[in-house]
Amino acid sequence: MTQSRSGVRDLAVPANPESVFTYGAPQLKLGAGASDEVGADLARLGARRVLVVTDRGVAATGAPQRVADGLRAAGVEAVVFDGVRVEPTDESMLAAVAFATDGGPWDAFVAVGGGSSIDTAKAVDLLTTNPGDLFDYLNPPVGRGLAPTVPLKPLVAVPTTTGTGAESTTVCVLDVLSLHVKTGISHPALRPTLAVVDPDLTLSQPAMVTACSGMDILCHALESLTARPYTSFERRSPDARVPYCGANPVSQMWAEKALSLLAGSFRQAVADGADRAAREAMALAATFAGLGFGNAGVHLPHADAYPIAGRVRDYRPAGYPQDAPIVPHGMSVVLTAPAAFAFTFEADPHRHLTAARVLAGGVSRVPDVDDGPGLLPAVVAQLMCDVGMPSGLAEVGYTETDVPDLVDGATKQQRLLATAPLVVTEEDLAAIFTASLAPGA
Repeated sequence: MTQSRSGVRDLAVPANPESVFTYGAPQLKLGAGASDEVGADLARLGARRVLVVTDRGVAATGAPQRVADGLRAAGVEAVVFDGVRVEPTDESMLAAVAFATDGGPWDAFVAVGGGSSIDTAKAVDLLTTNPGDLFDYLNPPVGRGLAPTVPLKPLVAVPTTTGTGAESTTVCVLDVLSLHVKTGISHPALRPTLAVVDPDLTLSQPAMVTACSGMDILCHALESLTARPYTSFERRSPDARVPYCGANPVSQMWAEKALSLLAGSFRQAVADGADRAAREAMALAATFAGLGFGNAGVHLPHADAYPIAGRVRDYRPAGYPQDAPIVPHGMSVVLTAPAAFAFTFEADPHRHLTAARVLAGGVSRVPDVDDGPGLLPAVVAQLMCDVGMPSGLAEVGYTETDVPDLVDGATKQQRLLATAPLVVTEEDLAAIFTASLAPGA
């Protein structure tokens, strides 16, 4: 670790710098009506028996049943499982795995829903094709981080929300209830075989779900844009390359385009969910951001988000199931984003300022802030206000006494913190959480 001129801790210069980056993506099918073709797509893959994975809220829209009917019309047997939990837990994923195991075998899986359904389908696919239990595959230090040894079955992801990018990525995220923390599984084998992005399926998203999902797009793009460069890592052997390889020219392109689309459509999509042009732009932004961060990686806001979501006590936002407290993923990510990007500014001021200027075109009022470390945080905070996000952690139930536990949860996310553009200490995390309790107060 070295000291920069401003006192910010820089990453150590690698003795043998990486010169290779990798890029992966699913096959993509995008456009209105694309979900009507899932049956034909899976029939071409040779599938004869398929499990459709969704949650009850999405099932109530009729979309999963329409996909299942399309599968049957193509000669593919389809069974619908609608027991996914919004913001899945280890318990809910294991219940889905048990259902799939009892009803199997399956030739393929189809996820219809948001990131919760897609991530649950990834876990079902993994644990019905490979030996071992869930904790064998969870990221260290929570789990053992084992790699699958048996090829997974084809997975078709059909997102009905515009935010998670789960249809493009190699990760699966869940709450571990006993530890009060979110973690996940990360491996290229989890990337869906085909992503079917049909913006018509997002028209039924409630305003708050659209807002939270959009904040997830925002942070995916900003974090991958500002992630540490792939050349800042020590060179890896070919068999040790990881999906999150650091910021690279391809991920930068996707992140910048996602921000541009978001700036032109986010507020309108929240204000008028029936605006098809805004919905299509948001669907594209979500997928493009996923194609970026799914290879570059995300860092501080996502690492902070996992304990924020995992330790929720009684917060129940509008538009989400009210049977249990929840801080939706996109909300939990953005709540510390302003403080996090103020911290990372010195790593690459140009990228932070470029992102701020792009996003400034999509806010109701451009903050009167100089071109410095406060500009991107101010623009993000204004966008949060514009779409009805809580302004800080205090509004979702956290106080200063919770900061040590939040720091402890964030430090467990070493896979994410390793992608941060600066060395991050526990003191840094504590400062970011504290500054995020009631910004501007």
